[in-house]
Amino acid sequence: MASDLLQIGASGARAARAALDVTAQNISNASTEGYVRRSIRLAEVAMSGGYGRLGDISLSGVRIDGVTRNADLFRQSEVRRTGSDSARASAELQGLENTEAAIEQANIFPSITAFETALQRLSADPVDPSLRAAVLEDARTMARTFNIGAQALASVGDGLHFEAADGVEQVNLLAQELGRVNLRLARAVDATSDQTQLLDQRDMLLQRLAGQVDVSTTIAADNTVQVRIGGSGGPVLVSGGTVGSFASATAANGTLSFTVDGSPVTLNAGSLAGKAQALVTLDDTRTRLDAVADALIATVNAVQTAGAALDGSAGQPLFSGSGAAGITLALTSGSQIATAPAGSGVGSRDPTNLDALKAALTGNDISGQMDGLLFSVSSGVASRRTTAKAIDSIAASARIALEQQSGVDLDQEAVDLVRFQQAFQASGKVMQVASTLFDTLLAIR
Repeated sequence: MASDLLQIGASGARAARAALDVTAQNISNASTEGYVRRSIRLAEVAMSGGYGRLGDISLSGVRIDGVTRNADLFRQSEVRRTGSDSARASAELQGLENTEAAIEQANIFPSITAFETALQRLSADPVDPSLRAAVLEDARTMARTFNIGAQALASVGDGLHFEAADGVEQVNLLAQELGRVNLRLARAVDATSDQTQLLDQRDMLLQRLAGQVDVSTTIAADNTVQVRIGGSGGPVLVSGGTVGSFASATAANGTLSFTVDGSPVTLNAGSLAGKAQALVTLDDTRTRLDAVADALIATVNAVQTAGAALDGSAGQPLFSGSGAAGITLALTSGSQIATAPAGSGVGSRDPTNLDALKAALTGNDISGQMDGLLFSVSSGVASRRTTAKAIDSIAASARIALEQQSGVDLDQEAVDLVRFQQAFQASGKVMQVASTLFDTLLAIR
């Protein structure tokens, strides 16, 4: 009996010591990224009976059944899903904000209104050299603001492409590392510290991967993971130790497409999806800006070539080129502005053609087109900002729920330290009592 009591106490001391070690591990890794709280799993050691023993009281103590991660697969999946949505919204919003800044800071709309104002002032005295020079300078400034706007949009696109290329590289690196973790997990022994550490690495890699692309995961019996991109029906990126190649391609209009081992994939979440969508919006903005520039060129040149310059010669195009990037001032002197109708003599004060130019600009609503473009971009940014805040709030709630379930609570760990210490001391007391009983029995004569 005393011998059994000694073994039971020893098993309890071993279990309490292991629990203290796990608790200390939790405390030391409380701030470690991706660490999931561990707990010791214990099981009763009981024998079915034997010589001189009753089957119902043949107890043999406790044993360590393994180390358990306090992880919830559903909550982890929710964190990945909502985090991926948040990453997409954030990346798209940043791209749209940069697009908005590029358009607004170019000051295209103010330059158009300044040009129209200069034409209005010229109506007071069509032959005044200073007023003609002012119109020409405002026309040059307006063309230059279109150029600046186009260059700024191109810079936004270059930035998005650079970030997307880095994101693609990150996806491939994370996938390679996940494949290596899968191989190690397949060889790991269940419920060991090595396996729990590998599971932490697996989940952290999946979360980082979900920040770049939307992933669909399938966990196998050996805890390895299969990862698909673009939903459950998308191509496989990682399966066991086999890793696919993720790549992107840039179309002529600057938009992005993605493939896995050559198979096309549509991204629905993740920062790469947000950057791709921002590039689509950027292309639309650039197209609309080019349309405004082309409308301006066509409107002004059509009226300009229908009139007569100050020296009586036929009017020449005021602008050359096409699109926002190509528009340039074609005239070199204010005297070349055709304010008079065709056939007018030298120094004509007849402002008929000038009035026709102002009417054409008003009729085609060039400034209104530009204002509409600015409003469309700004409203898009405001809408995406509201959406991003809502999605980020949902993602934050999912992270908090997971943290409460799997994170380290220092208060709880402090309680466990005391509890397991007392259990260790109690087991030591049991062994002391067993030793005393054993010595007493041996001393009986």
